Amino acid sequence: MRLLSGDFVAGAQAAQGVAIIIDVFRACSVVAHALAAGAERVIPVASIEEARELKAQHPDWWLIGERHARPLPGFDCGNSPTQVLRLPLAGRTLIHTTHAGTQGLTAAAAAGAIVYTGALVNAAATAAAVRARAPSEVHVVAMGHEARERCTEDDLCRELLLAGLAGRAIDTTDFVPRLRAAPAAAKFFDPAADWAPEGDFALCTTLDALPFAVRLGRDGSGLTELRLERAGVSA
Repeated sequence: MRLLSGDFVAGAQAAQGVAIIIDVFRACSVVAHALAAGAERVIPVASIEEARELKAQHPDWWLIGERHARPLPGFDCGNSPTQVLRLPLAGRTLIHTTHAGTQGLTAAAAAGAIVYTGALVNAAATAAAVRARAPSEVHVVAMGHEARERCTEDDLCRELLLAGLAGRAIDTTDFVPRLRAAPAAAKFFDPAADWAPEGDFALCTTLDALPFAVRLGRDGSGLTELRLERAGVSA
């Protein structure tokens, strides 16, 4: 298995074989927690306009997302796992658009890769699911801050995933302090940033809290959809 590393939308567009798209703060963490809480699926879309069009067609679907980390006008929720978990999620479909994560997911899907989300909360399960496929090539793509600059949290997640894919253990004892000191974590501890609750930090950084991978597929109408996958079997 050849392991390759990339960054931002360009890295996602170059992905072949299997792609793991990382966005720790917060898109891929949000998706994992929503599915764990009973959401049926999450529809990732690149543009705000497409997200709003889907909501107009399906008023019962939750519309969530952000730009520059802030919630969007008219959306049901921002890109906060704390806030998403307050929604009644059981059996529901979520439409999700973000500045970085959903851009990478949709770009990798368009490139023809088999796509998984990458997050700290389910890193071990993701590495196991990908290894079970025995692909010839895996691209691990960190989306970074606003898909334009590398960031601590996504780089640490990439390090963890690459180790897991290679069957190596790494020392993670310093991960939480490093994550707490990351520039992108400051918003979680700023009382004025009500769009980034402090609880989001733990929900994004607790290693392997969730026992499943999240894989991108397509529904009968051609929409891309994220669903959880346990032991290589999609729910």
